[in-house]
Amino acid sequence: MNPKLIKVLKIILPLALGVFLIWYSIYSATEEERQKTLQYILQANPKWILLSLAMGITSHISRAYRWRFLMEPMGYSIKLSNSFMAVMIGYLANLGIPRSGELLRGGTISTYEDIPFKKAFGTIISERVIDLVMLLIVITITLLLQSENLLSYFDENIASPLVFLIIIVIGVILGVLFLRIIKKSKHPILIKIKNFGEGLLEGIKSITRIKHKKAFIFHTFLIWFLYIFMFYVIKFTVPETASLSIGPILATFVAGTFAMTTTNGGIGAFPLAIAAILVIFDVEKPAGEAFGWILWGSQTAINIIIGALSFLFLPILNRER
Repeated sequence: MNPKLIKVLKIILPLALGVFLIWYSIYSATEEERQKTLQYILQANPKWILLSLAMGITSHISRAYRWRFLMEPMGYSIKLSNSFMAVMIGYLANLGIPRSGELLRGGTISTYEDIPFKKAFGTIISERVIDLVMLLIVITITLLLQSENLLSYFDENIASPLVFLIIIVIGVILGVLFLRIIKKSKHPILIKIKNFGEGLLEGIKSITRIKHKKAFIFHTFLIWFLYIFMFYVIKFTVPETASLSIGPILATFVAGTFAMTTTNGGIGAFPLAIAAILVIFDVEKPAGEAFGWILWGSQTAINIIIGALSFLFLPILNRER
């Protein structure tokens, strides 16, 4: 297939999926459900939205500050302002072209801090490895807290817990076999996958060279604490979700995180994923979708505003370059 066509499809297909999911969400709902969802959104208490936004912005600042620790072992000391604006530009880019944000973020800091792009991008890969570890920790905690609810739901609506367990075991076995095949294979595509995996492991090892390990760990947990509590405070904007405990909130967080990767910035997919999970906890679909739209809409809006301002102010604040 034409490489240019592939690039175009990578941009268009996630956006088209997002638009389709929005249409599906509206079309599949009854008039009463649509009215309920809209009413929940319009009646949302602004103070909880503002608190969630404050947590989101603080997490971005913390991420920008943490990024500086990864630069230090290579001999670079970057400005926090440049680091923060590069992070926000990356988030803005991901709304237009999925997964382009990391490249633009690396290119931005490379331009304004005179850091080779490969080195800058390598630190971003290291960050993603740490984020993956943190996500796995959150998933594990969620499964431990909500195992009874989740297994009960699968038993009633999808399959028995035994079947679900067998699927997991088969998945693990296939995963191990796949890793062995990759390790021995000489196929170009599998070699690329192997090299990527080795790069991830190298990214993990690079963490050991950080000078301020305690500060790095602190900011890592702070970032993810703020991510989760961005969700937690939004529950108070919708009456039906206000009484939810931390367990269901963690479940929505995991679902929302995966939904963000399916379309441009999670458009369309995020609210549907949140609503689908909250149904397990006896929250009606309109309330669940309102929860998702309030959180997604507010965080996306602030990322667009700060990301656009970052594009404007980066060259102004770095005139000497």
